[in-house]
Amino acid sequence: MVFEIRTAGPEDAVGIARVWAAAVPHLVKTARAIELELRHGRSREVLIAVDGPDVVGYANLYLPPPDDAAPRVRITVQVPPEYRKRGIGSALTTAITERAAAVGAARLLVVVGDDEDSQRFATGRGFTVGRRMTHSAADLTAVPEPLAPPAGLRVASYEDVTSRQLYDAEVQVREDDPSGLSGGPEYDEWVRVSWDNPDGRRDLSVAVLDGDRVLSFVTTTADPDRKLIWSNLTGTIPAARGRGLAKVVKSVALARARDAGFTVASTGNDAANEPMLAVNRWLGYRETSAAWTAEKAL
Repeated sequence: MVFEIRTAGPEDAVGIARVWAAAVPHLVKTARAIELELRHGRSREVLIAVDGPDVVGYANLYLPPPDDAAPRVRITVQVPPEYRKRGIGSALTTAITERAAAVGAARLLVVVGDDEDSQRFATGRGFTVGRRMTHSAADLTAVPEPLAPPAGLRVASYEDVTSRQLYDAEVQVREDDPSGLSGGPEYDEWVRVSWDNPDGRRDLSVAVLDGDRVLSFVTTTADPDRKLIWSNLTGTIPAARGRGLAKVVKSVALARARDAGFTVASTGNDAANEPMLAVNRWLGYRETSAAWTAEKAL
């Protein structure tokens, strides 16, 4: 097999979407959303492996802030199962590691599969396996009826909140994610690639508000062709935790997705996040697969 590694462009979106669908089938990530990221994203670099016209592998690097000294930088490497063990993953890992070193990374953070081959691949390249992550799915026909918010609070879809309201809450949530996987870009880029994500369903994304302040939220992306939704991020700001608000927003979101004709809800969690896992078990989620974070010093 002859392949080359190059920088991805918007014209590669369909091929990249096929890589994601084969490597991570529970995720909602369509070509439309990937094209938008490639056109407007400024906080990551994306490399692909190509064999003629076919995209056979993918890697990205989340760029650190310019003033971040010795940052831990997240990377992603994905190769469809049918193209593995042909040197594609090794070539992509080498290339994206070199780019990370060039932008000043001190450590790399990556997610690897739960299988022996993926673990061996990571450890053989100097990564140390760390936190366990879970992937779960729920049958939407069996989800419980939605809960009402506590007195004085209200539930709203993203159609009734502003991008700034949600962003301010999201930043508070992603900053204390112990896995390190919930980072994101600055506001202007976040609006272009996240708020305006064509896979996003604002009608199925839900927030609990106190006045105009978002306290808790769940962001939903959806693939109507597969009747699948993905809970992209669920969180409650630190000052509002312990009140069951995540249970409210997610129960409302899943019930709305069910009523809209979707049949399966999928999500991912840090395996040590017991409060969120308990919410998901109540909603009917069952673990379907797992992955691990892994880190490496440069």
